[in-house]
Amino acid sequence: MPSLFKNGKLKKIRQQQSENNPIDNSVEYIQYSLSSNLDTIQQKTGKSSDVVIRQIKMGSNSDIETAIIYVEGIVDNQSIQEFLLESMMKDDKKSTLNVHNALDLISEDMMTIGNVSPIHNWDDLFSTLMAGDTLVLVDGVNQALSASTKGGETRSIAESNTQMVVRGPKGAFTESIGTNTAMVRRIIKTPDLWTESFKIGRATNTDVTLMYIHGIANDKVIQEIRQRLNKIDIDSILESGYIEQLIEDQTATPFPTIYNTERPDVVAGNLLEGRIAIFVDGTPFVLVAPALFIQFFQSAEDYYARFDIATSIRLLRIVMFLISLIAPATYVAVTTFHQEMVPTTLIVAIAAQREAVPFPAFVEALLMEITFEILREAGIRLPKAIGSAVSIVGALVIGQAAVQASIVSPAMVIIVSITAIASFATPSFDMAISARLIRFLFMLGAATFGFYGIILCLLMMVVHLCSLRSFGVPYMAPFAPFIPVNNGDTVVRLPWWTLRQRPRLISANTIREGTNQRPQPPASRGMVNRDLEEGDNNEA
Repeated sequence: MPSLFKNGKLKKIRQQQSENNPIDNSVEYIQYSLSSNLDTIQQKTGKSSDVVIRQIKMGSNSDIETAIIYVEGIVDNQSIQEFLLESMMKDDKKSTLNVHNALDLISEDMMTIGNVSPIHNWDDLFSTLMAGDTLVLVDGVNQALSASTKGGETRSIAESNTQMVVRGPKGAFTESIGTNTAMVRRIIKTPDLWTESFKIGRATNTDVTLMYIHGIANDKVIQEIRQRLNKIDIDSILESGYIEQLIEDQTATPFPTIYNTERPDVVAGNLLEGRIAIFVDGTPFVLVAPALFIQFFQSAEDYYARFDIATSIRLLRIVMFLISLIAPATYVAVTTFHQEMVPTTLIVAIAAQREAVPFPAFVEALLMEITFEILREAGIRLPKAIGSAVSIVGALVIGQAAVQASIVSPAMVIIVSITAIASFATPSFDMAISARLIRFLFMLGAATFGFYGIILCLLMMVVHLCSLRSFGVPYMAPFAPFIPVNNGDTVVRLPWWTLRQRPRLISANTIREGTNQRPQPPASRGMVNRDLEEGDNNEA
């Protein structure tokens, strides 16, 4: 393999780089003196104890000073020991080494590890060092070698805690971006699965990877996401939520316009529909864009079960979402304005329960909803061992005590309980939080105008949803605009052999499968039995 570090070629490369890119005086380059370079590294890192500097002597007379630098804890120590130190300290390799060919021999004959690259300036050096690479510096050479030795302790692949399914893959993403992208590649084994890497965050230098399937994803959407990622100028990216809030189309909305998941099969399914996935190092949650409203009511298990079962469960989720939105508001409207719409026996029972309650129905509902939200938040933040017990016991005790103290009516406790349970049926946590917020707006409308207020709030919500965009794609598609051919996988989920096209506004290649995919059983049972009998006779 021809060397990139020989003096002639290196001089030619530097000459071409200087012609194409004028020298930037603001960039500080690595010096020739090893001691001066090590002093700069120690000064820049504050002599941190986890920055390891190992100095060795090389050359025939052991007169060439070499240093190996890495950060303890984020590197693979075994790789450094086996592929760097052991090979570099062998006598047969050290005898032929001198200042002129030091980097050349080290990179080609000694470093038996992949992804070895030269570094010339301090910015690149510290960027690779803090990312987990190992650096090799030689006295008398004004450049360094970077070897990919990323490693350290990482969380193993486990079952998803936020998107659990009965049938389907159990593995979930981890905090390692390399592991996450590899899990998707194990599912989609095509060279058309392309990735692009970004470094975002001035202080964190967080690795962000853009993944899509070439030929299926829309090039305009890819370009739009790429531009938004390049425009981000912030000091830190600690989670994918940072990226989501910096690249979303609309911020003044309670509805999520970017989907997130920690399941590799969900990411793979969305990539095959033409969407783009955004991986962020340090978090198991992957962003998927563009996102549609109906997408947040779909679960991975919908595609593994029969279409009739999946359709019924989807309809149930949508009904539960509507209940979580308007159940308390309906109770307020009925008891305040529209008693005539309720059967006499029921309204008499409700009136008897509320006879001793000193508050209006709106205040009663508001008090119970806020109390339940406090209990739910407390149950999430408490340790797992006591969190569920506190939330359940607290709800029972407070609810029973409030009824006995005539602060709320038993019917109100039932309504709030049904609303809370219904909110848990939404597969997406972000959409469930949106319903929890909008619920108070519906309650205010019901307390002001009754059912007219609820209808007005519904109309305002629908108009707002139709105005949203996710990277230029209408949020309510394929309902608004109405696309009949793409409605087979929305509220209902038709059989796979009917879903021949991908979403038209998302994918550049809408053809998903070939024709005549419908199962073709034998024409009659008698023909099958006759074939079986003939086979038995032939064997006899």
